[in-house]
Amino acid sequence: GLETPDAGSIVFHGEDVSGHDVRDRNVGFVFQHYALFRHMTVFDNVAFGLRMKPKNQRPNESQIAAKVHELLNMVQLDWLADRYPEQLSGGQRQRIALARALAVEPKVLLLDEPFGALDAKVRKELRRWLARLHEDINLTSV
Repeated sequence: GLETPDAGSIVFHGEDVSGHDVRDRNVGFVFQHYALFRHMTVFDNVAFGLRMKPKNQRPNESQIAAKVHELLNMVQLDWLADRYPEQLSGGQRQRIALARALAVEPKVLLLDEPFGALDAKVRKELRRWLARLHEDINLTSV
């Protein structure tokens, strides 16, 4: 996660990343309240992690745009790219937060009760959707 372990180690695919800086561990996060930037559009929220990569690893803007559109299509919300978070439902915010976390192609995805704030029907639907997505992209999530 975001902390340095007091004991033990953090191992991803056989590599000990305990001593790595948090940004170099390649972990995606989806927080309970999604942590979307209110002043940014959906597109810019998803693009944020890609734009913050070190210059030598950062894709150019056309590559970023292609990746963002790919992810928005994957979460079935490409039509919301120009909207702001306050214009979205809870389920839509959750999927945008997931797309943002996946944009940087993490090795592991950590989910902090991402469905806790949603009503039961939406929560059940999103759990099924996330399970299918997990299988489709072959990503470890906790």
